[in-house]
Amino acid sequence: MGTAQYFQHAAADAPYAVFPLGGIGAGSIGIGADGRLQEWEIFNRPAKGSVNGFSHFAIRAERDGEVLDTRVLNGPFAGNRSGEIVGKPFNTFGFGPRREYMTGFPHFERSSLTGPYPVANLAFEDHRFPGSVEMQALSPFIPLDARASSLPVAQFEVRLSNTGATALDYTFFGCVSFDFANARIEVDQADGLSIVGKAACDPQSVDYAEIALATDHPDVSYQRHLYRGTWFDMMEVYWADISRGGRLTDRFYEKAANPAISQSWRADAEHSVMAAHVRVGAGETKTLRLAIGWYVPNVKKTWVSRFDVLKENQNVRPVWKNYYATQWAGAADVLAETFERWDDLVARTLEFRACLAASTLPLPVLDAVSANLSVIKSPTALRLEDGAFYGWEGCHPEAGCCEGSCTHVWNYQQVLPFLFPELERSLRESEFFENQVPETGGLGFRLALPKGIGVSAERPCADGHFGAVIKTYRDWKLSGDIDWLRRLWPHVAAAVEFAWHAGNYDKWDPSQSGVLTGRQHHTLDMELFGPNAWLNGFYLGALLAGAEMADALGDSDRADLYREIFERGKAWTAENLFNGSYFIQKIDVTDKSVLDEFNFAEGMTSYVGGSTYDQYWSDEHGEIKYQIADGCEIDQVLAQWHANLYGLGEIFDAGQFASAVRSIYAHNFAARLGDEANPCRVFGMAEESGTLMCAWPARAARPAIPVPYSQETMHGFEYAFGSQLMMIGEIEKGIEVFAAVRDRYRGHNRNPWNEIECGSNYARSMSSYAALLVLSGFGFEAVRGEMSFDPMVQSQGVFEGFWCNANAWGTIRIGHGSARLEVRGGTLRLSALSLCGLTYGAAELADQDDAEAGARHVVFPAGATLSFADEKLDLTGRQPIDM
Repeated sequence: MGTAQYFQHAAADAPYAVFPLGGIGAGSIGIGADGRLQEWEIFNRPAKGSVNGFSHFAIRAERDGEVLDTRVLNGPFAGNRSGEIVGKPFNTFGFGPRREYMTGFPHFERSSLTGPYPVANLAFEDHRFPGSVEMQALSPFIPLDARASSLPVAQFEVRLSNTGATALDYTFFGCVSFDFANARIEVDQADGLSIVGKAACDPQSVDYAEIALATDHPDVSYQRHLYRGTWFDMMEVYWADISRGGRLTDRFYEKAANPAISQSWRADAEHSVMAAHVRVGAGETKTLRLAIGWYVPNVKKTWVSRFDVLKENQNVRPVWKNYYATQWAGAADVLAETFERWDDLVARTLEFRACLAASTLPLPVLDAVSANLSVIKSPTALRLEDGAFYGWEGCHPEAGCCEGSCTHVWNYQQVLPFLFPELERSLRESEFFENQVPETGGLGFRLALPKGIGVSAERPCADGHFGAVIKTYRDWKLSGDIDWLRRLWPHVAAAVEFAWHAGNYDKWDPSQSGVLTGRQHHTLDMELFGPNAWLNGFYLGALLAGAEMADALGDSDRADLYREIFERGKAWTAENLFNGSYFIQKIDVTDKSVLDEFNFAEGMTSYVGGSTYDQYWSDEHGEIKYQIADGCEIDQVLAQWHANLYGLGEIFDAGQFASAVRSIYAHNFAARLGDEANPCRVFGMAEESGTLMCAWPARAARPAIPVPYSQETMHGFEYAFGSQLMMIGEIEKGIEVFAAVRDRYRGHNRNPWNEIECGSNYARSMSSYAALLVLSGFGFEAVRGEMSFDPMVQSQGVFEGFWCNANAWGTIRIGHGSARLEVRGGTLRLSALSLCGLTYGAAELADQDDAEAGARHVVFPAGATLSFADEKLDLTGRQPIDM
């Protein structure tokens, strides 16, 4: 299967394929493989299954004034023909498909949507329509340009091809709804046409909203209002208006809609329609440009928190602005910049997709990497007024799910640090400056909003807490910004030392043994008691990363202490937790006394009521609940995944790490999930494959009630595990793990751009990006100005890849005795470049044609190309991926 075929979703076969268009933290609008505009998640909250009135595109063809055909730009409807549960009264199940889906109007008999993300290419065909219609839909997605990538806009380029023998007049219609109270309609024809609907309320109100539809086409007509009526009057008149030929005659109502009519279920929201008229000669193709922009500037905490703050709430505003509201004055302003920069925004987004799509990656890996980039454009993400990034874990249908930039979930994603590093660093700053307990150094694992309200009462979570330390190390290495590290260092050091702080009521490591022995909260939502490699690995990683950062800052005493504790813990873990095949948890689940020292209210989990004994002890089974014990858990060596990605070094013995990873595949990977008993959430079923969270091989004692979610297949964990297989050379098995996930998201079964876990658009799935780093053998060290590539795969002796080191991005091509590195964006500063083990130093780099002298490193601006020739630049022995 070729790349184009793999990423093509025919509407008839992909009813669940909905491609999100929007900005980082700005919300999104979905476009289906059938061309329908749906899931209007632009109002600072999720809105799964939503529509925005009758918003849609349509097209008409005329010859010499005679209308030949008029169609909605939709493909065949593949949903439930009896209707849906969600919707307004008399427009739900039992009343047929939603009227807003436009299924009652002529549409195209075939349509398809082709990726990969972040660009959707749609094609529409019908034997009754003269000519063909193609659409390119995107929102700016440009590495290292977080501002442009945060534009609240969806851009559409429509290609109209006249395949006939005579000229045709096409009219392309954009109809948009303003489904908010008393919308005011404004029109601007200064450059093309812009129609803006504004909520008739105070712009400081949380209910204020703007939606705008614009084109820069010079020949336009419009109706500011569709006909107001009851029953089906509006769409009756609308279709007659666009089907009769010629230009639209404006309709405008001076006064707001009659409240008596507006309150009727038969009344519709305000709509506007614009028409772009273009003559296309026989055999010609012409392109129209349109965009939908939005502006919903004010955010309020509409969700109910599951947690409080540790101290009395601070006096902060309950309403704050979106980041984009600090950059643009309204929807018209968004569209003005969009059209002014159209060519550049589109070209750079297409360039990014082309670079990514050309990578020598197996298709399931490329699919997983690209599709999950969309999470940061979904309502899972917000950008706060100061530009800081904030994320839920995922999305309920109408609200964010599991608030607070949850440390142990966002631990997994690798998209922001490499593609939008300023946003990732803002997460570190929020963790340490807003959500750390000053007295102990503990990091609450959920950030409370509004920002500044206080430290959340959610207790430190071992993997998320120590993960913040390890990720600080990564972000410093990526940026090379020692001043940034120095500013964070007192907080980072306090986080490391929280392990043995007297105020740590979970008693992680009071004796500085290098081993977590206390109560350890974690991302599977309960606590482990006693040593285990999974969480202890994070502790060891934090100690090692802390020592490296301490060295860089001249804090030698801390560096020596951290390394001493690290070495003790690493040796103990290897000797005591490795069973010869994989790592286990050291606990006697029949010993109730393990719980004795933790039977107090402080730090009690909020998921289950009662005392510690009530939560964890089962009288019937005589066991402590929710433990791993001798199980083979998917994340047992996850800390080494982090360490390998960031060049941190060895946390686990290399042989034990490889053995553990192979054991997870042997015991946890299920070729047919329908044969596994799963009482938990179902993310894979029947003939689908996946990797189980925890398994107990033969002769391994399985707790009666094991760690939660044991039988589930959760995608972010699976991707991290799959890339661990790749790290140890088990590339085919790693690909198999990735393919198992992506086969569950092919459009006919689930949405390719909405991986679920605890809700939609789940953040953890962005761990998939790690596979790109692993397979390209990408290394980085901005502090010293070093970058390296040592690909693990090749196709016909060549590796091509996308790279981004948080300061620059581009492509690399290696094979057959040569290498070519291109800088497509940003500024690359190097003192050494390593390719397949060959190192080119500053003197050799300075000889490159595009090299510029820098204060410390050789500088290569965007557009620069570096070329090298050496017979050792040969990949013949690497894993072929065209298998």
